Amino acid sequence: MSQTVDPRSRLSTSGAVSSSSGEAFSAAVYARFYDMPPQEETAKARTWMSRGQNFIVAFSETKAGAVFERTNQKDEFVLILPEENMSATVTAGGETKEVGGFTITIVPPGDSTIEVKQDGEIIRLFTTQSEDLAEKVSNAEEYRDPHPHIPPFKPWPEPKNGFKIRSYSLDVPEEEGRFGKIWRCTTFMVNVFPPQHGPRDPSKLSPHHHDDFEQCSLVIGGEYEHHLRWPWTANLAEWREDNHEKCGAPSVTVIPPKAIHTSAAIDPGVNLLIDIFSPPREDFSKMEGWVLNADEYPMPPESKD
Repeated sequence: MSQTVDPRSRLSTSGAVSSSSGEAFSAAVYARFYDMPPQEETAKARTWMSRGQNFIVAFSETKAGAVFERTNQKDEFVLILPEENMSATVTAGGETKEVGGFTITIVPPGDSTIEVKQDGEIIRLFTTQSEDLAEKVSNAEEYRDPHPHIPPFKPWPEPKNGFKIRSYSLDVPEEEGRFGKIWRCTTFMVNVFPPQHGPRDPSKLSPHHHDDFEQCSLVIGGEYEHHLRWPWTANLAEWREDNHEKCGAPSVTVIPPKAIHTSAAIDPGVNLLIDIFSPPREDFSKMEGWVLNADEYPMPPESKD
C-alpha cells in the first residue's frame, strides 16, 4: 500500500492482545494448494478446497467450457475471476449475466451455473452451510469440533433490492486512507489488495489481532511470510510457538482469533493477496468509504453507530 500509516491503526481491533483470557487458542491453518492433490478433478477443472470455521475457499484451475453447478444453495456465495483475460456466464435467480475478468461476483441462493469461457483460474467462496463441500475440504478433520472464541455464524441482512447476481470490477483506484478494495454481501467480506511489487519493507509491518473471528489470507500470486504469535494463558501446556510460515501461490492461511499476526510479501516479483472474512467485519463496515458496495448491503441494525 502507498500509505505511510496503515489505515487499520484507526480501528479498535489494532494493536496487541492486552491480556490472556485463560482459555486455549486454536492453531493456524495452512493449505498450500500447490503441494497437494486437488479435492475435485474433472476433464476441465481441478479444484482445491480448504476451510475455516464459517467458510470454504475453492480454488480451481479450469479449461474453457468448465461448468460449476450448485443446486439448492442455501446462501449467497462469491465468485472471483482474478485474471483480466477470463470471463464466465453466470446463471442464477432467474437471470443470466456475462461476467468479465478481474471481477468479483456475488451469486444468490438457489440453483446456479457458472460456465467458464477461457482457460484460467477461478475462486469461489462458500459458507460451511454448504455441507457437501465442507466434507470435501482438505482439512475437514480440523473442524469436526468448533474452534474457540468464534461465535455461531449469523448472516447479515439481505440486500435492499433482493437477491440477484451482482458483479463488480476489481479495477478500483487506490485511495488515501482506504484499506484495500473491500466488498461485502450477506455471508462474506472480501478485501482485494493492490499488487505488491517486490518484498514488503520489514520495518513497516502491521501486527494486530482479532478477538472473535478468523481471517483467511489467500495468496494468488508471489509469496508471503505469515507471522503469528499467541498470547500466554495461565496454563503453560497451552502455550504455542510463534509461526513464521512462507506460503506461495495458491495457498490459504486461516488466522485464528487472539493470535497477533502480520503478513509480508517476500517475492521479488508481483505479490497478490486477498483477505476473506465470514460473516463481514463490523469494524471495516463502519469506516466511511471502505466498503465499495455498502449502499447495496445494509449492516445489522445492532451494529450501526
